[in-house]
Amino acid sequence: MSLFRIEGGVPLSGTVRVSGNKNEALPALAAVLLTDEPVILHNMPDILDVRVMCDILRALGSEVTWLGEHSLRITTPELKTTTLPENLGRHVRASILFAGPLLGRALRCELPPPGGDVIGRRRLDTHFEGFVGLGATLQVGETFVLQAKELRGADLMLDEASVTATENLLMAASVAKGTTIINNSACEPHVQGIARLLVAMGAQIEGIGSNRLVIHGVDRLHGAEFTIGPDYLEVGSFIGLAAVTGGELRIQDAAPEHLRMIRLVFKRLGVETLVDGQDIVVPGGQTLRVRADLNGGIPRVDDSIWPQFPTDLMSIAITVATQSQGTVLFFEKMFEGRMFFVDHLIGMGAQIILCDPHRAVVVGPSRLVGQRVQSPDVRAGMALLIAALCANGTTTIHNIRQIDRGYERIDKKLQALGARIERIEDAP
Repeated sequence: MSLFRIEGGVPLSGTVRVSGNKNEALPALAAVLLTDEPVILHNMPDILDVRVMCDILRALGSEVTWLGEHSLRITTPELKTTTLPENLGRHVRASILFAGPLLGRALRCELPPPGGDVIGRRRLDTHFEGFVGLGATLQVGETFVLQAKELRGADLMLDEASVTATENLLMAASVAKGTTIINNSACEPHVQGIARLLVAMGAQIEGIGSNRLVIHGVDRLHGAEFTIGPDYLEVGSFIGLAAVTGGELRIQDAAPEHLRMIRLVFKRLGVETLVDGQDIVVPGGQTLRVRADLNGGIPRVDDSIWPQFPTDLMSIAITVATQSQGTVLFFEKMFEGRMFFVDHLIGMGAQIILCDPHRAVVVGPSRLVGQRVQSPDVRAGMALLIAALCANGTTTIHNIRQIDRGYERIDKKLQALGARIERIEDAP
């Protein structure tokens, strides 16, 4: 098992370019199954989850070729099977995204329960209720089996604004007969990206960027060339690590239009950021101080669906708050297991009260001390890495496979900024 060893207390500064959006790349790799023509995807992050999705594609019959460090060409002339291999399907949460394309192309799919982060219950009901609305039948056993004689457009109301359910239904509806309306759809930047990829492949989609999508089904989709957008969650992670280490950081091609709420929340924690064209600049030497509410009350940071503060950055924001003067309440509404990582921060010296699975009060600043910790999920792993970078002494982070699932060669990027971080392979 690999681990990171970090010597903290060093300001990180310089220039960094974030990778392609993981949450856009994974559904894009599923969408390619909707055509038998080549699809070329640029700015593809070379991360563990992408590698697993490519292995699933090969098992289904796709020809997958890396054209360079961050470009892929995928061609699927014929499907070998419509059943996902169990060992791979259980490996990533995104395996559920193959349901829509397989159902759209072959009118059948069979998949195991998907894997992914253990951050609480993650419903699949919205996916399957939508597929049934499009004319599919569902059998639930050790695997999920969806099949249909044909897919027909429908007026759907999602019972939650699920990102992956929206993407799944978008893909299936693109080749369904007639018009589909998805009400209460998710509209995050990566959902918009997948809609634009489908349009590039010949789909007819209206309302991109809104919570009401109208899809006019077409007979077939064709090949396309498409560039994955920047990962705004990685941008948020770099804003956090620059702030707590005190260095000046320029984040290139950060798509500031997607960062307005993220920058607002960081400002509430005392972190100033500047926009310079498409770059985000975090000035160095900031003194972090929580901005109280107008009446002097303790501020609250909530997560919610887009365009509110994303749940994936709650762990990062909590870590930043441990280094900011003042008190702030964090309210994680979406997952009942995401907050439990704070035990590691408390062990490093943070003053945090975990009120219940959804709420935590952070009192800062705290002097963090290096410890031995374990990464429970992608974002908590990055949050612990940020804590280690500003802590006194040495921190070892185990189970870094979780971090590698979402952050491409993060140790190399941090080393280029001055971090003292070492990856140790095959550690006991």
